[in-house]
Amino acid sequence: MSSAERAATLLTQLEPEDFRVLTAIELGMSSHRYVPVEEIERISGLNPRELEYRIRRLNNMELIYGRQQPYVGYILNYAGYDALALNALVKADILEALGKPLGVGKESDVYEALTSNGERVAVKFHRLGRVSFRDTRRKRGYVGGRRHISWLYESRLAAEREFEALGIVYEAGVSVPKPIHRNRHVVVMGYIEGFPLVDVVSLDDPEGLLDDILRNIKLTLSAGIIHNDLSEFNIVVKPDGEVLIIDWPQYVTMDHPNAELLIRRDVENVLKYFRRKWRVYRDLDETLKWLLS
Repeated sequence: MSSAERAATLLTQLEPEDFRVLTAIELGMSSHRYVPVEEIERISGLNPRELEYRIRRLNNMELIYGRQQPYVGYILNYAGYDALALNALVKADILEALGKPLGVGKESDVYEALTSNGERVAVKFHRLGRVSFRDTRRKRGYVGGRRHISWLYESRLAAEREFEALGIVYEAGVSVPKPIHRNRHVVVMGYIEGFPLVDVVSLDDPEGLLDDILRNIKLTLSAGIIHNDLSEFNIVVKPDGEVLIIDWPQYVTMDHPNAELLIRRDVENVLKYFRRKWRVYRDLDETLKWLLS
């Protein structure tokens, strides 16, 4: 069972005092690698006996990790963080139920879900701890020069970035999942139906599909945004043959000092894939000239 599924299963068993402890640990993690029990007590407002009971209970549920040396302290794991986010989304009448997984990647898990009014949506849990810290810093400029930063906080930053990008490009008419809500490291968006381009084995009109992708890239650039990680892995082909561009947390704006290089890399990734797999040939420089015109 994944951490998101475990969190969803435990949600009805968790009591307000449990969430007070989880929230206290979350807040304490901004300044501690392991949050001291005394700090959890101060933030949560629970007395020592109640806090001891709650910590033992959350530990048994596998929502937190602890250490005893050089001091007694605790941190959230992803299941604990998932529980906080899901609880907030349920309380805000955004989510009603979590369903089956739609996709599991190196840096995220995506699930089908239902909203409170019965709409099918996709729920993306960012999981940046699956790649090395060094690689994350290299790829993700928004981490900056922070020395003490937890995987949970990095995942929250990634979710903020993605939700922000989706809002901009969706309004610009780019074919992306509709952004609905965000809490912590979780983004709720329109349902994602189809297959990643990398898994598509046959196309009726590869030329037309490439044109559709390039039109979406042009709209993205016109909105002042560069995807910055575009490839066959984050282009979804929908059942109606249209495309959906996903995975936006690494986006940058057009005023980035390396904007031209990053646009070129994105477009080259797409053109190379179509040339290799579908024998569709487009000149890179001519394509870039049209995209930026």
